[in-house]
Amino acid sequence: MSSLMHSIWTVIVFIVFIGIVLWAYSGRRKKDFDEAARLVLDDDKPLSSENKTNKQNSEEQS
Repeated sequence: MSSLMHSIWTVIVFIVFIGIVLWAYSGRRKKDFDEAARLVLDDDKPLSSENKTNKQNSEEQS
């Protein structure tokens, strides 16, 4: 009886795993994942040319 329960549990977990993999790699989710990947980069503000010059000058004086 115990081995039957282990076998059933293994099959259920495997099916859930396959479902998660299919969900993660589905084409419908690509836009959401691409947007999430860019979140870290979108928070950074690019330096303006004036700020770059000031930063380089301060580094040269150090």
